[in-house]
Amino acid sequence: MGAVQTRTTWQTATLVGISNETGSAKTFRLRLHQPTPHLAGQHYVIRLTAPDGYTASRSYSIASAPDGSPELDFTVERLDEGEVSTFLHDVAQPGDDLEVRGPIGGWFVWEGTTPVLLVGGGSGVVPLMAMLRLARRTGQADLVRLVVSVRSPDHLYYADELPGPETTVVYTRHKPPGMARPVGRLTATDLPRAIDRAATAYVCGSTGFADRATDLLLDAGIPATAIRVERFGPTGTT
Repeated sequence: MGAVQTRTTWQTATLVGISNETGSAKTFRLRLHQPTPHLAGQHYVIRLTAPDGYTASRSYSIASAPDGSPELDFTVERLDEGEVSTFLHDVAQPGDDLEVRGPIGGWFVWEGTTPVLLVGGGSGVVPLMAMLRLARRTGQADLVRLVVSVRSPDHLYYADELPGPETTVVYTRHKPPGMARPVGRLTATDLPRAIDRAATAYVCGSTGFADRATDLLLDAGIPATAIRVERFGPTGTT
């Protein structure tokens, strides 16, 4: 793996676009004033500062593929108890400036040149989408297999872009009409039938989902050393 870019100082980014993903999630596009190249899988910290000096910050994975652009996408789920997510959803408008720090992370990253098996639960698809986008942009989609588990079609991020021969969507509560697979949790049969033994597996989701997905991958013969996991808690988002 090449050198990992990490920026440890804060900088200003301007919010240039907001788009809806689901009823509770939006994608926020930020233009960095001091762009730093990133790798698929890295994240940024977004910090808010109140007039009295109180600060709140939260880490959000980059959803966009590395392409040299100063603009980055972050898909954020609105959480009632989340100070940063509620501000972004309810208050922030295009043209606003935000404090950000990143890119951060050197373990849960992919450079786009080796086979990968991606397994995401709910909003855990965000950093994996950056990897899928990178593969598609560079003509390396054959290196990627992505399995996403969500409650229902209404909870699926990137619904118009995600489907393709590289992707499988598993619905745990409600499924779209005509889908043969019954609703239910992720199982071994949802993983690719022929898993490339040279592949690295990336798992992202809640702690419970990540633990279950990891067990399935181990049972499928993926070595523990080839599994990279990123978890978020019940009050967090990725």
